[in-house]
Amino acid sequence: MLGATDDGDAAAEKDPSTWVTGDEPMTAPQRSYLDTLAREAGEEIPADISKAEASEQIDRLQQETGRSPQ
Repeated sequence: MLGATDDGDAAAEKDPSTWVTGDEPMTAPQRSYLDTLAREAGEEIPADISKAEASEQIDRLQQETGRSPQ
């Protein structure tokens, strides 16, 4: 298993602020999903945010729109 740790699934839920590539521009899938969530929430999100910022916004908007993964 790649990147296995003693924490089990905790490694899959790293804090976006600690990501090595977190400062890079958000990915196309993040942009698409964030656009969908922002429209549902009636919000506007800047288009030039980083991967880490996009992840944080996605988490927040999932909670607001009821799309939070179970």
